[in-house]
Amino acid sequence: MKLSLNWLLIFVPIAAVLNHTHAGPAVVFFAACLAIIPLAGIMGQATEVLADRAGAAVGGLLNATFGNAAELIIAYVAMSKGLHDVVKASLVGSIIGNILLVLGVSTVVGGIRHKILRFNITAASSGASMLLLSAVGLLVPAMYAHMARNPHSIRELSTEIAVILLVCYLCSLIFSLKTHKYLYDGGAAAEAAEEADQLEGGHQGGSIKGAMLTLLVSTCVVAWMSEVLVGVVEAASETMGLTDVFVGIIVVAVIGNAAEHSSAVMMALKNKMDVAFGIAVGSSIQIALFVAPVLVLCSLGMDKPMDLVFSEPEVMAVIISVLVVGQISQDGESHWLEGVQLLSVYMILAFVFFHIR
Repeated sequence: MKLSLNWLLIFVPIAAVLNHTHAGPAVVFFAACLAIIPLAGIMGQATEVLADRAGAAVGGLLNATFGNAAELIIAYVAMSKGLHDVVKASLVGSIIGNILLVLGVSTVVGGIRHKILRFNITAASSGASMLLLSAVGLLVPAMYAHMARNPHSIRELSTEIAVILLVCYLCSLIFSLKTHKYLYDGGAAAEAAEEADQLEGGHQGGSIKGAMLTLLVSTCVVAWMSEVLVGVVEAASETMGLTDVFVGIIVVAVIGNAAEHSSAVMMALKNKMDVAFGIAVGSSIQIALFVAPVLVLCSLGMDKPMDLVFSEPEVMAVIISVLVVGQISQDGESHWLEGVQLLSVYMILAFVFFHIR
């Protein structure tokens, strides 16, 4: 039975009180993090209800918009405060966290129960190619920034690349939801959704109005908690002796994705690696090709627009992660040792960012 994290909602008022009373920044930071975890899960459940009832095309759009809503809200609030380094770190953390940590845990857990985990090679290859495009989208602006002397041209290039990535992401939705839908579900998606409804006891199977209201309220509360979290992130990082980059890549990124991680593990346990692979890789693709470009475009109206120039370690981390996942996904089979390898790469990168000062 799926473990409910709704009890963590008690941290919403706790975080609000701690912030109002000017408690220690580290305490406020962790309280806000714990409050966002169940809220992200509630948003995901409400989105699934709307997607199931709106059809594949509209459902895909909803998932693209709200699937990473918690990360998008946190990043937008941080960006509005000029914390571009934290935003970029959280984006990179979400990308590598999904394809290394989530996929790694899913493969280890599923591989212990099932000797061989199989998935569709064509679908996996398409996902790996989209991830490679993500790496290119990060690498090119970083390379150009070393050659360019005009900051305005860097922002222009970032905007142009953001538009290209968004268009490519929309094309990938058409590919996976319409023209080549059979590669991605094969009945598995519908079965997974049916089982999820059964596990939830039908209480999420309510009306579209109820799901929309839940989504609206939870989005507002996530925005509120994100404001609290971002407001203390710099002070909390200093208190804990950590850099903003490490907190963004490891802590904030994991918090934003925590609620959806259990779904990939559950699917792997049932030897449904197609679904688990799709959750992990698909979420990383959303972050790189949808969330990051949207943030760049939204920042154009701000005093300090954000660009797509990531630091060398961040670009390196994404490229390494993409190459490792591409290598593992090329044969359509996996086992627990490959999960250990993914987790090992994630831990190595985590230690790298921990020691960067």
